[in-house]
Parts: sequence; C-alpha cells; structure tokens
Amino acid sequence: MAIVRFPAVMKYYVDNQAEFSVPASTVNEMLEKVIGQYPAVKFHLVDSNGNLRRHFNVFVNGTHIRELDGLDTQLKEDDKVILMASAAGGQEFLH
Repeated sequence: MAIVRFPAVMKYYVDNQAEFSVPASTVNEMLEKVIGQYPAVKFHLVDSNGNLRRHFNVFVNGTHIRELDGLDTQLKEDDKVILMASAAGGQEFLH
C-alpha cells in the first residue's frame, strides 16, 4: 500500500487525515481510489475531463511524477505519494 500525504488545506476533504494508506499499483489508480473513498476531494484534484488539475503536483518518494512515468508511475509497498497544490514556499512539505 502506498502512503498518501495531503496538504493541510485539503485535509478537510479526507476526514482530516494528513496521511493514509491506499492500495494501488499506479498513481492514477491511487487517485481514483482516493476520489472513490472521498468524493468531495474530486473537484480539487481533477478537472471536468478527469485530468489532474494543472496546479496540482504529485511526488512519489520526493520525485515529481513528470520526471517518472506521469500518472502511470508504478507504486510499490510503502512508497510515499505527496499531493501538493502549487504555492510558494511548499518545499518544506517534501521533507
């Protein structure tokens, strides 16, 4: 199971959890499962076409998915996935 971390401003949409486990083999599957479990977060993560919103960044073990295989990036047991909205000063969230 991958471990997903949400930004503090979005914890409200995921039962006030900053971090939780999601059984998924890819980033895309993980996003689908998070949205399935917490439908209120959908509007914030994906647009009306189901594409990840441009202002949202996804990191797997500290590496942006655009440097990996995008939404098709494979996830392994205990990978850490960080969902982060673009904002100045957000780098401390990675550490």
